Amino acid sequence: MPDKKKLIVCIEDEPEMIDLVKLILRRADFDFVGAVGGREGLEAVRRFKPDLVLLDLMMPDVDGWDVYRQMKSDRELSSIPVIVITAKAQSIDRVLGLHIAGVDDYITKPFGPHELLASVNNILNAQG
Repeated sequence: MPDKKKLIVCIEDEPEMIDLVKLILRRADFDFVGAVGGREGLEAVRRFKPDLVLLDLMMPDVDGWDVYRQMKSDRELSSIPVIVITAKAQSIDRVLGLHIAGVDDYITKPFGPHELLASVNNILNAQG
């Protein structure tokens, strides 16, 4: 019996970025849900319980760190891995994300399709 497709939710305030990520992930045979902004993103995560969340940090309504904190404080969502995708490229931001907040990976914009897919596959394969 074939494995079911992995579902990824992308939370991002730029619809063009959601479209780009959707194109990359659908070509790699992932199911995909895009959500514009943190509030809509949290609703999507609660509704779909995805295998992975791609999360932008800088969003106008609810920022990515608030989304991340709310996910990690919810028993039903806390085990969902999160990859931060952000324009915040300074090394201190990366250290805060990976080592202090504990996100699963940290990708800076702009990124290439191979970088995104490598990160997604690494995280999902580590989940089993």
